[in-house]
Parts: sequence; C-alpha cells; structure tokens
Amino acid sequence: MPVPSESELIAGAAALIDRCRDGGLKIVTAESCTGGMIATMLTEVAGSSDVFERGLVTYSNEAKEELLGVPKTLIDRHGAVSEEVARAMAVGALAVADAQLSVSVTGVAGPGGGTPEKPVGLVHFAAARGNKLLHERCEFGDVGRSEIRRLCVAQAFVLLDSLV
Repeated sequence: MPVPSESELIAGAAALIDRCRDGGLKIVTAESCTGGMIATMLTEVAGSSDVFERGLVTYSNEAKEELLGVPKTLIDRHGAVSEEVARAMAVGALAVADAQLSVSVTGVAGPGGGTPEKPVGLVHFAAARGNKLLHERCEFGDVGRSEIRRLCVAQAFVLLDSLV
C-alpha cells in the first residue's frame, strides 16, 4: 500500500464524513500509536462536527484501562498490540460516546519498540457498529514512524467505511 499524502487522507476523511452524515452516523476514535491522527484528519474537514463525536488518545496501558475499560488482564495476557486489545478498545469507545461507529488502532510505529513477535509496523485495528466488530491486522514493515501512522489513518478509514 503506498503511503498516502495528507491531502489524500483529508479527501478520504471527507468522503467518509459525507457517507456517515447521509446515514446519520457519528464516529468515535480510540487511538494509541496514531496519537490522535485519525481524529485530526477527520476534523480537518469542514462540517466534521456533524459526524465526529470524540477522539480518545489512549497511548498508555493505563489510559486504555481507565478511559476505555480494557481489562488489565487482557493487556497482561496478550499485550497492548494485539487483536484482543484492539477489539476491546473499539467496544469501549462506543460505550463512552454518543456514537454508532468506532475505530481503534494499536501498534508499533517505531523506530524502536519492536520485537520478533511484534515487529515495527505491526498494527491491529478494530471497528464496531452495533453487534458488528471487525478486526484487521496489518504489517506495514519498518517504513518509518510518520509513514506507518499515515498508513494507519488510511486503513482506519477503510475499516470504518466498511461499516457505514
């Protein structure tokens, strides 16, 4: 997947916002490795307040637990960068917001922090709407911190769009 430019991300956000507005849907984000970048791209679009309800940056494990209700035992068992935690983040985001759609992202953006089991560029995403809960695992590779984060935003939009 080519790394999208900022203008491409904003265009993707605008298209997603239009579809959500048409469907009467609001979005909440739960972000770790992107540090609020998904929310930033959504709010770059004029009129995004019709759709964007809130964004939660839960970078630390404690923030995931306190703000999203991710069980500490889940993080201890699987690690913060895992399918299980991404799913719990997406469900937790819906529980604390007046929104119908959520997306979560947790991963290793680098340049450090990778392990053989969880290398730099490994990212887990989840998106939720009602009783639907989707997960996606991406291995972007060690292509650079900024590049991984931009790839994450684009992938989050794709996952959200699949639930609209």
